[in-house]
Amino acid sequence: MKKFLDNLYKNQSLIYKGFLFILTTAMVVYLFPKGGKFKYDFHKGKLWQYETLYAPFNFAIHKTDEEIKQNKDEIESNHPDYFKYDVGIRDLVYEGYKERFNSYFTAEDYSESDRKYLRSSGLELLNRIYEKGVVQHTEQYQGDELVNVVRGNQEQTILYGSLVKINQLDRVITGFIKERNLESHAELMKSLYFDIIQPNVFFDEALTKMTLERELAKVTTTRGSIDKGKRIIAKGEVVEGEKYTMLYSLQKEYQSKLWNENNYNWILFGYIILVGLTLLMLLLFLKKYRPEVFLNNNKVTFIFFNVLVMIFLTTTVVKFNSHYVYVVPMCIMPLILKAFFDPRLGLFTHVLTVLILGFIVPNSFEYVFLQTIAGIVTIQTISELHKRANLFISVGQITLVYIIAYFAFYVIHEGNFNNMDWVNFGLFILNGLATLAAFPLIYIYEKLFSLVSDVSLLELSDTNTRILKELSEKAPGTFHHSLQVANLAEAAANEVGANSMLVRVGALYHDIGKMNNPAYFTENQTTSVNPHNELSAEESARIIIDHVIEGIEMAKKNNIPDRVIDFIRTHHGTSLVYYFYKEAMNLNENVDKLEFQYPGPIPFSKETAILMMADSVEAASKSLKNPTSTMINSFVEKIVSKQIDEGQFLNANITFKEIEQIKKVLKRKLTNIYHLRIEYPE
Repeated sequence: MKKFLDNLYKNQSLIYKGFLFILTTAMVVYLFPKGGKFKYDFHKGKLWQYETLYAPFNFAIHKTDEEIKQNKDEIESNHPDYFKYDVGIRDLVYEGYKERFNSYFTAEDYSESDRKYLRSSGLELLNRIYEKGVVQHTEQYQGDELVNVVRGNQEQTILYGSLVKINQLDRVITGFIKERNLESHAELMKSLYFDIIQPNVFFDEALTKMTLERELAKVTTTRGSIDKGKRIIAKGEVVEGEKYTMLYSLQKEYQSKLWNENNYNWILFGYIILVGLTLLMLLLFLKKYRPEVFLNNNKVTFIFFNVLVMIFLTTTVVKFNSHYVYVVPMCIMPLILKAFFDPRLGLFTHVLTVLILGFIVPNSFEYVFLQTIAGIVTIQTISELHKRANLFISVGQITLVYIIAYFAFYVIHEGNFNNMDWVNFGLFILNGLATLAAFPLIYIYEKLFSLVSDVSLLELSDTNTRILKELSEKAPGTFHHSLQVANLAEAAANEVGANSMLVRVGALYHDIGKMNNPAYFTENQTTSVNPHNELSAEESARIIIDHVIEGIEMAKKNNIPDRVIDFIRTHHGTSLVYYFYKEAMNLNENVDKLEFQYPGPIPFSKETAILMMADSVEAASKSLKNPTSTMINSFVEKIVSKQIDEGQFLNANITFKEIEQIKKVLKRKLTNIYHLRIEYPE
């Protein structure tokens, strides 16, 4: 059991990566559409390049989006509006007529027979008016337009013109009066009717909308069907007309078909293999070519997280509307990975992610080609991300490449650009604008994953930061030494292709621990009094060595990133404080060597190795009296050779060729610092 736990502890990093691999694979497969992938790629107007295709099963011929839209437009244009006939208002009008008739036609002015005739005539006119109903007229309806009037539980289709409009009431009453020869009573009758008549037919918006939606729901998305075994298209035929419609229907059937019990496990298994294989390639790439990234679980998690985010965004857009798939700013991923790691890793991860997405996007070849080209352009154009103008220029170039490549694909597919939908180019512009979000994302990722980008390094390189300002005040000699080392290390890093910005920042902060006891370091001693004269060799060595540990503590308190703290840890490696070691040896040959040795670790990257060389050479150069070019060449060779002999660079991924290049840079820079000329023979 103990052995098992020991093995578990030793391999916890690999176990974590395995768990991350399985979790990411599962989440990606979960995001994939639940259906089969159509294995043929075809385009309207192009030749069918595959073998003759026969229907693999019975399927319906799907209508195109244009046909469905046309069907719905016809229903909407022919669908009658619904009006509600209010019987209650009609009955109130009749009651009002009976109540007010006697006040208009009094017994004093009219005989009983006349009043009886007028009353019956008036009721007949009301019956005519309310036979169809009275409506408040609006200009949107024509007289010959059909409408449905609902009276109780009965529905009747009538001409809108058969309804009595309020604004036509005078004409209806006048016509009736002439018909019955009641002109002498016209004024009173009109006054009575205008006083009591109210509209009782009203537009029913809710019912109209409900019935329209019900009719639209009946629109079928298919027309006819294809039987299994029927030939769909032969090799070499042009994909157009009915053949294109059948291919489109078969593709849609594949993509929309729900997984059933028979094929569910197989499709799931296939997706798991393909996604797992792709992510495995990413892990193998990291292990072989970026071992420092592979060994850091935090960085591996960050890379997988970015892959998952891009797949999530793309699958979400495809499920919503695949037409907008190019709005997803895929180029953010290589841009961000380049900012934190290097261009090669950014491009490799981008290409693998695009290959995964090729399974779910329409026109997968076009999508993969466009996104791959855009990723290459991103890696090649975006440099010095901390300069804002560079980001805008690069995003403009990426957008332009998208547009040019898409234009070329359209011309290839259609043979012309007469019917090109220019809105698609707007999608690429939106994509470019979204890519600008990389800048704030870098800041967020730095905080979430404790990473360092060039943007942060640029901020840290400002000598007006609080900790560097404090260093310049408390230990001005050390501050000046750090600046000189930064210049030397940066030039050397540029020569061998290392991260010059990281090296420069590491050089600026590598000696901040000297602030606690600045007078014990020669570069800060302004008088002839040396405080080490009052101490033993062991005590002096302890103070010198402690500046590394104190520098690490100080950096952590000031939230300096770990990548920069690595330079503080390693800039002396496991070398000896040689001066005090020799002094102690003169007094006692049995001195403990470990008391005079820096705790390490030794440099474990090209950048930390460069700093060790630059720091040692710059510090030693101060002891040269009347330096010459020959003297500088000799002491640079001596110092670096000693570090190699001590094995200080065994863990750093640096070659002998690169060390030789670095030595040449250091010699040249020191020669320039001391304003030396080449010594000519006499």
